[in-house]
Amino acid sequence: MQLINNALLDQVTRQAQESPRLRMNYNLHESLDDEVQRLLNALEPGTLLPIHRHKDTDETYILLRGRIRIIFYDESGKQLETIELNPQKGQYGVNIKAGEWHTLEVLESGSVIFEIKKGPYKPFEKEDIIAPASQS
Repeated sequence: MQLINNALLDQVTRQAQESPRLRMNYNLHESLDDEVQRLLNALEPGTLLPIHRHKDTDETYILLRGRIRIIFYDESGKQLETIELNPQKGQYGVNIKAGEWHTLEVLESGSVIFEIKKGPYKPFEKEDIIAPASQS
């Protein structure tokens, strides 16, 4: 049993704040080979997550605290849509369909999402990351 409470969120947030990447995972699954990947992801403003997709799985984010913006793109890197998650405003989460290009922007220190997707864990491949289209 793993209790998910403020003490755990604070612990993972401290680790994210101390990390050069400004984010930290706390895995609730036992192995990267598990069929379901469930984790807390503490995120700090300034963390950089490339525009990416997961070809074979949906990905669900539930924001436990803080504020983040999810940004969606087309295959050329053109921004299509943004969604702000903010539990204080009743905007708790988003399900991102397999193949959708996306990234996120952290708007508030101490933000933590619960993330779930089909396993096993697969690192990004070159074709699963794109650059944003130039804005001219």
